[in-house]
Amino acid sequence: MSSSVLRTAMRRAAAVSETTLNVARSRATPVLLRASPVPIARAATPSTAAASARAFSTSPVSFKVKRDAWAANPTIGYDEVKKLADQPNDNVLLIDTREPDEVINGTIPSAVILPLSRLEAALSPKFNPGDFQREFAFAKPLPEQNMVFFCRSGRRSGLACEIAEREGYPNVRNYVGSYLEWEDKSKKEGNDNW
Repeated sequence: MSSSVLRTAMRRAAAVSETTLNVARSRATPVLLRASPVPIARAATPSTAAASARAFSTSPVSFKVKRDAWAANPTIGYDEVKKLADQPNDNVLLIDTREPDEVINGTIPSAVILPLSRLEAALSPKFNPGDFQREFAFAKPLPEQNMVFFCRSGRRSGLACEIAEREGYPNVRNYVGSYLEWEDKSKKEGNDNW
């Protein structure tokens, strides 16, 4: 493998999140970076290293995230969110992705606030759990944590689900009705103190 091909592959690999990179070392070959969710089982030979570098440089790598049974349906409705708000539990985290100036007018009871503008950095494996706790006033979710995202109308919360999955949190659901639906239905039920 030529050194320029290796340098090109390494430059491109540097742009990929460090959590998805595995390093294979062999005495016979230089370091090869490969985006992979699983460890590389054996050292690459020069011919497979060149093929990997070509494949990596010509096509993007995407990973399918496996959801657990709770997150099999990527959306969640008002009735289920109401149960979560009325009886919060440690199994499901209800997350408001709106900015603080929007949340000041109200939110769903028992929800925590993690603005979309900070979501990607905050859920990154590089973000220290202690810093997360200090900034957002709740513990950083574990990768297997069940989470429901909502915003004002459901658009940003859908994006939040995509970001969370990309950062290694597969058990996410989007409350598509979001706060507009919550506010409307709560008022109709006589719960306008939210």
